[in-house]
Amino acid sequence: MRVWCNVFLLALGLLLTGGLLQAVHAQEFFTGEPISDIRVEGNQRIESETVRSYMQISPGDPFEPARIDRALKALFATGLFADVTFQRDGSTLVVVVKENPIINELAFEGNDHIDDKQLQSEVQLRPRTVYTQTRVQEDTKRILELYRRSGRYAATVEPKVIPLDQNRVNLVFEIHEGSLTTVERIDFVGNKAFSDSTLRDQILTKETAFYRFLSSSDIYDPDRLAADQDALTKYYTSNGYADFEVVSAVAELSANLKSFFITFTVDEGDLYNFGKITVESHLKDLEPAALEQYLETSEGDTFDSSAIQKSIDQMTTAIGTLGYAFVKIEPKLERTTDDKGNKIINLTYLVEEGPRVFVNRIDITGNVRTLDKVIRREFRIAEGDAFNSAKLQRTRQRIQNLGFFSKVDITAKPADDPDKIDLNVNVEEQSTGELTFGIGYSTGDGPLGQINLRERNLLGLGYDLRLDFTISGRNSQVNLSFTDPYFLDLPLAAGVDLFRTQTQRDESSFEQSQTGGGLRASYDIQEYLRQTWKYRYTVQDIYNVDNDASIAIQQSKGVSYSSLVGSDLIYDRRDSRFDPRTGYYLQLSNDFSGLGGDVYYSSHQFYAGYYYTFGGDLTASVEGQAGYIHGLFGDSVKIIDSFSLGGSTFRGFKIGGIGPRDLATGDFLGGDIYYVGTFQLAFPFGLPEEYQIRGRVFTDFGSLWNSDLSTGTSVDENVLRVSIGTGITWRSPFGPIAVDLAYPIKKESYDKEEFFRFSVGTRF
Repeated sequence: MRVWCNVFLLALGLLLTGGLLQAVHAQEFFTGEPISDIRVEGNQRIESETVRSYMQISPGDPFEPARIDRALKALFATGLFADVTFQRDGSTLVVVVKENPIINELAFEGNDHIDDKQLQSEVQLRPRTVYTQTRVQEDTKRILELYRRSGRYAATVEPKVIPLDQNRVNLVFEIHEGSLTTVERIDFVGNKAFSDSTLRDQILTKETAFYRFLSSSDIYDPDRLAADQDALTKYYTSNGYADFEVVSAVAELSANLKSFFITFTVDEGDLYNFGKITVESHLKDLEPAALEQYLETSEGDTFDSSAIQKSIDQMTTAIGTLGYAFVKIEPKLERTTDDKGNKIINLTYLVEEGPRVFVNRIDITGNVRTLDKVIRREFRIAEGDAFNSAKLQRTRQRIQNLGFFSKVDITAKPADDPDKIDLNVNVEEQSTGELTFGIGYSTGDGPLGQINLRERNLLGLGYDLRLDFTISGRNSQVNLSFTDPYFLDLPLAAGVDLFRTQTQRDESSFEQSQTGGGLRASYDIQEYLRQTWKYRYTVQDIYNVDNDASIAIQQSKGVSYSSLVGSDLIYDRRDSRFDPRTGYYLQLSNDFSGLGGDVYYSSHQFYAGYYYTFGGDLTASVEGQAGYIHGLFGDSVKIIDSFSLGGSTFRGFKIGGIGPRDLATGDFLGGDIYYVGTFQLAFPFGLPEEYQIRGRVFTDFGSLWNSDLSTGTSVDENVLRVSIGTGITWRSPFGPIAVDLAYPIKKESYDKEEFFRFSVGTRF
């Protein structure tokens, strides 16, 4: 016991002695006497005067704790020094520094899925910059966050420092990327009205499955999870549950860091129906009855928030076209109970004059390659104009239709003046240059190969330059085209075309070629009405006519010259030109050949289509077209210029499968008058939406007749044909794949049928 007491007393004495010595040393350092000189030691790259400038202490200043402490912090804050100590040599202040090394090279190892360029843009450290441990730790966190955003939560990053001479280092980030962190399971808590499987169909995040190897929807993404909460809210509130709320959305990472388990906790609330629905207008000379036709909500229906929003959008657009620039429509909901105890919501649309707001500035960001003027010329609202949401919506649609951008966001924010707003247009450019190699097969053309070279935004000015090569069992063609969408900076699209095509017309026992070029120009007459004028000169040749072909076709053999002028007038209100779901279009085309050359005819064609989506994702459509061509100045219409139906234009029949025909040889003779129509219902096929697989049922009907090549052995009559069928389209990563099964239910004995039609293409 006495030994341990002696040890304790000795330790206590040393501690007290050390503290006393430190206090004496501090007393000797901070005397308050003036500093006569400042000497810097240990610096190699940094000049002594530079070190002194950071300290903010000058000779003559006293030795005071506050000054010395402030100087020490200032030197460390520069990030240039690994260590700094202050010493005193008489009246001289000695600053001993240890400089941080300079990075000689910065490298990444082990990164396969994220390239060096992307990682370098994420980190702050660069070669020839000062190395600090803090910056390395920050950059390590940034790299890990980048991998997590790409779905790799098991990734690890270990910085390695390799010392070099002259106080330099090489910095290497060793990366172990790990596997993608998928979503193993998605559960819902609190749902009674809809099953877990139904709710899983409404969200973007999906559970991992073997067939999702081409999709990233089963990779955990926090931003997607936030969008899923909005999707659930929209689904419930569109199906009667006006008080629905997502209480929580929790994503739990498994212990092995390879999968997530997501749980949505929801509060469904009560089911509501619409009660009384009224429109209350506070705008001068605008009666509520004039707006009721735009309502998508009806009394007695299940409450539907999406129908409310659609009604507001339609009324806002309609009011905007009437000249009301400042309008605000607010839905007023009144929850109550009817006589039977059912929950109902009385809905009132309040239409009021909104605040008078004008556009102050339009700022465009995100366009690295595309010039500002290419975007600005699509605007339907200008700086200084009254703000109009309908025109702004149309502007966004026009910019998106350019095809130059993967994302177009237009937001409004208050300007300095209370009655003005600034519009911020943020675009995300996508590749507009294409070098496409294609192979495929179709029952109409047989095996085919294709090479397309195209730049849709040449020089960032919106010019479209295209060169196509196609060869198949039926056709081979070369096309060169150039289009300036705003010729001479006018709202006039002008273009030039050169082409050469060769077609094997087995249905008529000959081959044909067409070589020529043309000019075209198009412009908007109104917002949705566009007209195109064109001129085309073509050298046409019919050759390799079979010896046993129809006498009328044999007499058509030889070269002819067509000089054609034409126009197209189209009124288009479809939501998309490529995959329309709603809207309609009307088109009238007129061509006149005979402005030179030796081919004389006039051709007139009319096209129309109407599309309507209902029941969530069912699209019904009605399409039709009709045409009439007749010879001028006593000339007859050649088979190379006449109309043909079948194949993709009339399913259930081969190309040239219906219409005038020489019964003695079986050759198709072409027709001068035709009509064809289609009723179709398209629907989802029940597979994951990301695969874009849709089915369809349809009926085609029409006729083709009145050939100028009719002979004594031919049949030429206006007889209705009808076919019914079903099909499927898959927009696969390998190209579009389409399959149609069609069966003619009304036909003639001499018609050529085609029950199965298949086409597939791929791009490399």
